[in-house]
Amino acid sequence: MLNGLERIRLASLHDKVVPVEQAIQLIQDGSVVGMSGFGGAGEAKTVPLALADYAQQHPLKITLATGASLGNRIDGRLSQAHALARRYPYQADPDLRQAINQGEVMYIDQHLSEMAENIRHQNLPRINVAVIAATAITETGLIIPTASCGNSANFVEMADQVIIEIDCTISPEFEGAHDVYVPATRPNRQPIPLVNASNRIGTLGIEVDPAKIAAIVINHLPDTSFKMDESDADTLAIAQHLIHFFEQEVASGRLPENLGPLQSGVGSIANAVFAQFQHSNFHDLEMYSEVLQDCTFELIDSGKMIFASGSSMTLSEPCAAHVMKNFEMYKDKIVLRPQEISNNPEIIRRLGIIAINTALEFDIYGNVNSTHVSGTKMMNGIGGSGDFTRNAHLAIFVTKSIAKNGAISSVVPMVSHCDHIEHDVDILVTEQGLADLRGLAPRERARKIITCCAHPSYQKSLLDYFERACALGGHTPHLLREALSWHANFVETGRMQ
Repeated sequence: MLNGLERIRLASLHDKVVPVEQAIQLIQDGSVVGMSGFGGAGEAKTVPLALADYAQQHPLKITLATGASLGNRIDGRLSQAHALARRYPYQADPDLRQAINQGEVMYIDQHLSEMAENIRHQNLPRINVAVIAATAITETGLIIPTASCGNSANFVEMADQVIIEIDCTISPEFEGAHDVYVPATRPNRQPIPLVNASNRIGTLGIEVDPAKIAAIVINHLPDTSFKMDESDADTLAIAQHLIHFFEQEVASGRLPENLGPLQSGVGSIANAVFAQFQHSNFHDLEMYSEVLQDCTFELIDSGKMIFASGSSMTLSEPCAAHVMKNFEMYKDKIVLRPQEISNNPEIIRRLGIIAINTALEFDIYGNVNSTHVSGTKMMNGIGGSGDFTRNAHLAIFVTKSIAKNGAISSVVPMVSHCDHIEHDVDILVTEQGLADLRGLAPRERARKIITCCAHPSYQKSLLDYFERACALGGHTPHLLREALSWHANFVETGRMQ
């Protein structure tokens, strides 16, 4: 307890420290709860886990809003306790995923840049209780976030009451790593004054009226570490296709020598692809992204990357141990921002971001499915991929060409669910090759995608479908009775063909 109290430097708040059992009484049946956390980092832990235990004996239902996914199986524990009525804007827990797909939990899948705005302007319900993880509270009352900013500042501003969870597992050196900027409510909003990835435009912590703080609890449970899959032959091939493409773009004068700010989607494929920049000729790289993964710090350590801006740090256990041990050396090379800034469409377009995200599948015309298996079953959510894809200088999607030992083709006649329309997608990459779709009409896009990206075992079938569709005519030719037959085959037989 003393370690926690030492982190609360505004002495008048010491009497707000209470046992977690008392703090969770502030969360009532029907409450709308805003919790810190983004990509499994920076979440409050003691409060939601205690709430899950409580809900198993005293049934209640809440609406849970976060920055993105939570770690420590929090979503799963709350789902198992049947404590979730609604959840947004993103999740990545298998138990919650099952509850969503069974219709038990109403899941609102949202662009990450929009959620704070939707609450601010009453398109979503007001936050009753905010539960925010903090490294410390300063002498002036600033809440210093932990390993993510997410929507924390917005929840504090909008909530009726605030519970702060002091996280004693986070190094005090985290103080100074954040840049908290909250746009004003319309119509009194000014342009966001960020013109470089490394700009700092806000405060070092979250401003709060101390009277709003209803409880403070102390936490000793660390953030979840994440296992990053090692690069394999396919991810190395994807990375090599991309690096060769970037080399050509620089040589032609279409990109600067450091490429401009880069964004990486979450996950092992994107992490592995980015890690290969260590072995390229590029240098002075910058990142303007959502989640800083292992690859970010590997690139900084190698001298290839000079600055990285994100909203969260999601690291494997060995990388987290290295970063935390040496955090002082990274403080002038990274910054963590609220997600409505890290994912802000205006800033993404202004900075000329190169966005690299992962697809579940894409079709022969370049439409991308990021979220739904066979068109109906939610995986995780759209996250920030839409924010970046629609507004990026170059919108790139990567995936392996087949899954489940070839039973699934990632290139299909028509996507079973569309998250990113063909108008927004510039480049598609699999281990088979890279399709540059810029300036191509639908029929031209189809031939390039099939020949460059599809697995050889599916190319002939895709070309046959396309040619028969072209015979019927149309700007974007399709055979409507066959367009989703591959997905239907998979559902019925376990194979697309």
